[in-house]
Amino acid sequence: MSLERPRILVIKLGALGDFVQALGPAKAIRAHHADAGITLLTTAPFAGLGRDCPFFDRVWIDEKPGLADPAGLFRLRRRLLEGSFTRVYDLQTSDRSGFYFKLMGPGRRPEWSGIARGASHPHRNPERDFMHTLDRQAEQLRDAGIGEVPLPDLTWIKGDISRFGLEPGYFLLIPGGAAHRPEKRWPAAHYGELAARIAAGGATPVVIGSAAETPLASTIRDHCPEAVDLTGKTALPEIAALASTARHAIGNDTGPMHVAVAGGCPATILYSAASDPKLTAPRGAKVTVLREENLADLSVEDVAATFPIR
Repeated sequence: MSLERPRILVIKLGALGDFVQALGPAKAIRAHHADAGITLLTTAPFAGLGRDCPFFDRVWIDEKPGLADPAGLFRLRRRLLEGSFTRVYDLQTSDRSGFYFKLMGPGRRPEWSGIARGASHPHRNPERDFMHTLDRQAEQLRDAGIGEVPLPDLTWIKGDISRFGLEPGYFLLIPGGAAHRPEKRWPAAHYGELAARIAAGGATPVVIGSAAETPLASTIRDHCPEAVDLTGKTALPEIAALASTARHAIGNDTGPMHVAVAGGCPATILYSAASDPKLTAPRGAKVTVLREENLADLSVEDVAATFPIR
């Protein structure tokens, strides 16, 4: 009998919300394969988070070579084969990750959990595309012999937020999202009115997001000068740390809201007709989802009613 340590590969390439939602399955895989060496294959934006994560032993960056880059595909194939993996958990389940199953052939491939044709542990549910991400991944892992899959958890991150000098009881506002999907954003002026209500209640509104979303923070501060603008100043560990000590987070359907919920923060998440919370919304005991076909029609009063300001 070989005493060699089993080798497991987990594939999760992005985006941010999807990556966070894969952390529950990653924890379940780690518990199921306690004695294994587990490698994460991901893209560069998530490599740092993957390295900090206690569920992986090492992280590989997928440069996502295409058919026009045969040398890149050869390097990736060689690396995958040299990994000598005993099982692969494809949590991306995309055409690209399915292609990696083919790339590892011909010949004997590792056990494979996913939807690639020929996988040893396929997720065959024909309704998988209509399932919530967390339900779909949990069912995929059950089909591979893993029974318990927890919710995503980022409370293990130890980001340093002391430099921000925030008093306890602040509220997080996350007004951004993909720039090419403006229909998924509640108007910044509405966030400004909400921030003013929070400030009037004696708490500090804290705006977070990328540097590109600083104009949204400026609009909010036009309505509420007491708001603190941290756009462009927080990496993922800081967002999770801020969430762990915030009273509540309010934001759009965007990756940082997944980070906030996984960081342990009560949250109100705002959806338009552009996305379906039944498929993607973060889950938790203290998560409220509001949906309006046109987010501009969602009132400040309705959002404020989902959490105590004082």
